[in-house]
Amino acid sequence: MAFSLTQKGNLQYWTADALAPFAHAFSTRLGGVSEGYLSSLNLGVHRGDKLDNVLENYRILGEAVGFRPEDTVFTRQEHTDIIRRVGCTDRGTGLFREQTDVCDALITNQPGVALCAFSADCTPILLCDPEHRAIAAVHAGWRGTALGIAAKTVEAMQRTYGSRACEIRAAIGPCISRCCFETDRDVPDAMLAALGPDAEPAIERHGKKFHVDLKELNRIWLARAGVPVIDVCEACTACRPDLYWSHRVQGPQRGSLCAVIALPGEIMQ
Repeated sequence: MAFSLTQKGNLQYWTADALAPFAHAFSTRLGGVSEGYLSSLNLGVHRGDKLDNVLENYRILGEAVGFRPEDTVFTRQEHTDIIRRVGCTDRGTGLFREQTDVCDALITNQPGVALCAFSADCTPILLCDPEHRAIAAVHAGWRGTALGIAAKTVEAMQRTYGSRACEIRAAIGPCISRCCFETDRDVPDAMLAALGPDAEPAIERHGKKFHVDLKELNRIWLARAGVPVIDVCEACTACRPDLYWSHRVQGPQRGSLCAVIALPGEIMQ
């Protein structure tokens, strides 16, 4: 199982074998119409972009992947472990009307709904259960990682849709990697408190600082939850600001990446 980089014209996005045949993508910053420091595929509505540009960017990505802008539901991310169940009546929330409910993960089992989570160094995670036709989109910053939001989303899918962890597949998308995620003591302390000795291989000490592997930590959470198939993208957002938005590199003047997933076959109806 692996990640593949798809190119359609100027548009580039990642897909994961683990999520096939579900329509999904982890975006890069390439292939859109936004300008200036938001060039070009900005998918965030609160980054100072023109709404027409953001809508066109979703149209471009959706046409390639298999969803409509009107079908999207956005997270409202505040580094929590809040998971929200959504359905067809929530379509358009975030893009066409404000998302007022704080949530760092979304789950659904309804076709015609495209779940969207955002990142610019934090870890995007997509989940699918082909047996029960359920999906999830997760935003896991370091606080969400310490809270175990990835594992809690698996639990929510089991509780809500009757999923079994052994049937769920996961993909961890581009984010800041161990090479660039330099932190103070608070981050590794939080991970060790949450995961115990299992977290130690994901933490390296460099003098007074630490390098932390968020991808590996989230993989550990998912494996602990019983997920057997987990694809992990090697791309580092901070290493390649020409391809990705990185808050650590670019600061507040940057766009947003989007991880999106929808049920297959029916999303365009």
